[in-house]
Amino acid sequence: MALQNRVTPFGVIIATDARGAFMGNRGIIHNADTRTLHPTRRWALRAWLICVCSFKERRRTVMGKGSYTELFFLDEATALAAGHRPCFECRRADAEAFRAAFADGVGLHAPKAPEMDRILHAERLDRRAKRLHPLPMAPDRLPDGTMLAHGTEALLILNGRPWLWSPGGYRRIERWPDNPMMLTPPSTTAALAAGYRPQIDASARA
Repeated sequence: MALQNRVTPFGVIIATDARGAFMGNRGIIHNADTRTLHPTRRWALRAWLICVCSFKERRRTVMGKGSYTELFFLDEATALAAGHRPCFECRRADAEAFRAAFADGVGLHAPKAPEMDRILHAERLDRRAKRLHPLPMAPDRLPDGTMLAHGTEALLILNGRPWLWSPGGYRRIERWPDNPMMLTPPSTTAALAAGYRPQIDASARA
């Protein structure tokens, strides 16, 4: 049975057999004895990270004892939409590139990780639910990797066109829906506009 450890663009953690390209965490939010999530807790830290799945030959027991809860994402665009950012330990170059683009996009000088986490935390949550944001411009003008919400559906922007998200990949749709909202936090969207290039699942290019 699949563990409940896969994150959607809405930040919701679901169970699915589909594999992800990245791992991440939000602190310890699971019961190691049952390998299930805490009944209500979905984050324990403001530092929501995006990590590589393999680093320095480390071996982990998923949802094991005494360590963070491993979460997984279809791709980096999904993780960014949910409110995560690149990890400075296992993804140093990407984290520095994200920090530089974040600084340019938001208008800060060399923000440290806790400052970015504070900004992202305010933008990703409305109480304990995912915060949605009005679009600052037409969807086809937003940067690649931005994700939008239309009802319960998540849409990726790539080359000005919409792609419908699913746990297993993306599917091209013909037109933008009416009145979508932005899932990707505004500061992350600003980082994308300033030049950060997230990894996007290959299904969006098929």
